[in-house]
Amino acid sequence: MTTENRSIAHNLGFPCIGPNREMKKAVEAYWRGEISQQELRQIGADIQKNNWQLQAEAGIQLIPVGDFSWYDRVLATSALLGVVPARFGQVKDLIDLDTFFCMARGQAPNGQEAPPCEMTKWFDTNYHYIVPEFDINQEFRITCEVLFKAVETAQQCGHQAKPVLLGPLSFLWLGKTKGQTFDKLTLLDKLLPVYAQILQRLQQQGVQWIQIDEPILALDLPEDWQAAFRHAYQQLSVSPIQSLLTTYFGALADNCELVCQLPVAGLHIDLATAPEQLESVLQHWPQDKVLSLGVVDGRNIWRADLSQALAQLKQAQALFGKRLWVAPSCSLLHVPVNVEGEQKLDPEIKSWLAFAKQKVEEVALLATALNEGEAAVVAQLSENQAVIASRRDSAKIHSAVVQKRITGLSTGVDQRQSVYEKRAQIQREAIKLPDLPTTTIGSFPQTKEIRGIRRDFKRGDISVDQYEAQMRDQIAQVITRQEELGLDVLVHGEAERTDMVEYFAQFLQGVVFTGNGWVQSYGSRCVKPPIIYGDVARKQPMTVAWSQYAQSLSARPVKGMLTGPVTILAWSFVRDDQPLADTTLQIALALRDEVVDLEAAGISIIQIDEPAFRETLPLRRKDWQAYLDWAARCFRISASGVKDVTQIHSHMCYSEFNDIIEAIAALDADVISVESSRSDMELLEAFQDFDYPNEIGPGVYDIHSPRIPSTEEVITLLKKALQYIPIQRLWVNPDCGLKTRGWKEVEIALKNMVAAARKLRDCHAN
Repeated sequence: MTTENRSIAHNLGFPCIGPNREMKKAVEAYWRGEISQQELRQIGADIQKNNWQLQAEAGIQLIPVGDFSWYDRVLATSALLGVVPARFGQVKDLIDLDTFFCMARGQAPNGQEAPPCEMTKWFDTNYHYIVPEFDINQEFRITCEVLFKAVETAQQCGHQAKPVLLGPLSFLWLGKTKGQTFDKLTLLDKLLPVYAQILQRLQQQGVQWIQIDEPILALDLPEDWQAAFRHAYQQLSVSPIQSLLTTYFGALADNCELVCQLPVAGLHIDLATAPEQLESVLQHWPQDKVLSLGVVDGRNIWRADLSQALAQLKQAQALFGKRLWVAPSCSLLHVPVNVEGEQKLDPEIKSWLAFAKQKVEEVALLATALNEGEAAVVAQLSENQAVIASRRDSAKIHSAVVQKRITGLSTGVDQRQSVYEKRAQIQREAIKLPDLPTTTIGSFPQTKEIRGIRRDFKRGDISVDQYEAQMRDQIAQVITRQEELGLDVLVHGEAERTDMVEYFAQFLQGVVFTGNGWVQSYGSRCVKPPIIYGDVARKQPMTVAWSQYAQSLSARPVKGMLTGPVTILAWSFVRDDQPLADTTLQIALALRDEVVDLEAAGISIIQIDEPAFRETLPLRRKDWQAYLDWAARCFRISASGVKDVTQIHSHMCYSEFNDIIEAIAALDADVISVESSRSDMELLEAFQDFDYPNEIGPGVYDIHSPRIPSTEEVITLLKKALQYIPIQRLWVNPDCGLKTRGWKEVEIALKNMVAAARKLRDCHAN
C-alpha cells in the first residue's frame, strides 16, 4: 500500500513511558546505578518496538519514529544538533547519555555535575522541556545517532517510518540566549545546513516522508520570524524527501497564508483545538499537496465524535481526494496508553474514554470510512454515536445544587475584607515572623516507608485507624525535622498525598481518577490526571484533619496546603461540554469551603498553589485578557472567604511569568512563591517596570536537580532579589515541593537556605 492511492492514517507521536511506566522505572534504576546503560537502552528499544507494533496493528500506516526520548523531545533535539553548553564539557564526537541527563538534572550517574539547563512548560500543556541554550558563537552539528538508529530498527521491523523532527524555527524560538544578548535568528543560517544533512541521511535510509513539527505557527509571530520561515523552508526544499509541516495546539490564523506558500509536500493542522481554521486552510492550501487533518483530540481522553469528524474530513476530501490524511490533533504523549486496563472505573464513564491505543484506532477507522465508505464501518459508527449520546444525556453530568450555588453568588465574592496593606499589618502583628521568613513549598520526601503505608492501606492490609496513626507519625517526624532546621513557617509534608491534584479528586463530586492512567510530565516524572466529567463540588473536608494535627505539634505556624482551581483544571482531563471558566468556578467554590474550614480549625496561613496559572494562558495574546480575568477571579473566590488575619499564599512554577506579572498581582495573594533559581532570578527583571505590591518568595533552591546549593549560592540569589524587593516583603523558600528528593540532600539544602537567610537578616539588622 502506497501513500498515493489511499487516504493515509498516521500518528504524530506515542507515549514514551510504556504501558506500565517501564521507561520511568528503567531511567530511575539507571540513575541509582542498578542497571547498566546497555540494559537501559534495551528497555527503550523494547518500548519503541511495542509502540510501533501497537500502532501498526491498529491500522496506522505511517509510524512516527523519533518521538521517544529519555527526558523530553526538545532536549533530544539539542543532543541531535550539538547544542550542549560548555559547562557540561566538550562533545568531541557524539553526546554521551550521562551528559544528556546532566543537562536535564545537573547530575549524572557517572558523577558528572553542573548547574542544569532551565526547564519550562511545552506551550500550554503540562509537559515540560529542557530549554536549549545558545551563545553568540553557537555552532551546530550532528552529535547523536539515536534518530537514525531508530529509523533503521523500525524499518527492520517492517514499518514504514515517518521520522519526527522538531523544526528549526520552533527549536530556536524555544531556546534562550546566554552570555551576551543577541537575536536568535542570526543562528538560523548555521542551523539549516545541519537540518539538510539530517534530511539527506534519512533520505539515504529510504524514508519517504518526514514530519517536521513547527508548533510556533500557532503563536503571534513577528514579521522577521515569518520571513525566516520562508527562507528556511526554501533552503530545505532542495531535499528529495517529502516534508509534512506539522502544527498543533491552535489555529494558523494570520500565519495561514504564509504556511500555504511554503515549499513543503504536506501540512497538518489541529482541528480539535481550532476547528474554525479548516475553511481558511481549504481556501489557501494547494490541492496538489497532502493535507492532514487532526480530527481526534490528542490532548484529552474523550472518545471522538466520529460523525462530526467525518463531516470535517469529507469537506476536505471533496477537494483533496486521496491526498487527505487522517491523524490525531497532536502527539499522543499527553494521554495515557490504554484504557482497557481500567477495571475500577464506573463502566458508563469508562465507555466515554479513549486513551492513546483507542485514539489510533479511531484514526484508522476514520481513514477506512474515507477509503471504503461508511458502510464498511457502520457498526462502529453506530456504537460511537450511542456512546456520544450516553455521555451527553447522562444524569451523572449535571448537579442542580452546584448550578443553584453559582447563580446565587454575590458580586463581592472574590474580594477580601480589606486591601493588602491593611491585611499585612494585621498579619505581622498576629503571626510575628522575622524579616526574610523561611519556609518550604509544601511536600517533603515521599520515602519508601510512606509509599509502603499508602500501598498497604490501598490493598486493605492495614485498617483506617492504622493508616491514620502511621501517617500522623510521618507528620510528626516532618514537623520535628523542620523545627530542628530552624524554618519559620512549617508544613505537614503531604505524606498522605500521591499527587497534588489526584489527591483532591477523591473528595470532589464530578471527578474520578484512574488506576493506571499515567502520562509523562517531565523526564521520569509521571502523573495520573483526574478526569473531570461533571459538575464539581466538595463532598467532605479534604485536608483539615491533617493540617490541624500538624499545627497541634508546634508553636510555629503550619501552612494549610491546597492546590488551586486553575491548576486542578489544567492538570486534569477536563469535560469539553462547557467553557473552562465554568468548570474552574465550580472547583474554586469547592476549595473556598476547604479554606474556610482550615481557618476555623486554627490554621493562620493557607497556601493555594497555582503552578499552572500561566500554563493555561491562551497562545494568542488577543485571548489573554479574557482568560486572566476569569482565572484570577476564580483564585480570589477560592481565597476570599477568610478574615484579614489569615495569610493567603500561592505558589507558581515551570513557566515564564514576567509578561503576566500584573495578572499575578490581581490574584491578591498575601504572599506568592515563584520558581526562579534555574533562571538565576531572571523573573525579577519584571520588577524593574512593575512595582509588585505584595510579598514574594523567589525560589533559591532548584529541587529538580540533586545538586545541593551552598549557603553562599543562596545568599547571592537573595542579594539579587533584594535589589527589587524590600526585605520586609521578601520570603526565602525552595523553587517547588520536595517530594521527589531524598532526605539527605533536602536537609543539607534547607540548612544552607536557613543559614543564608539568617546571615542576610543579621547584615540588615546591623
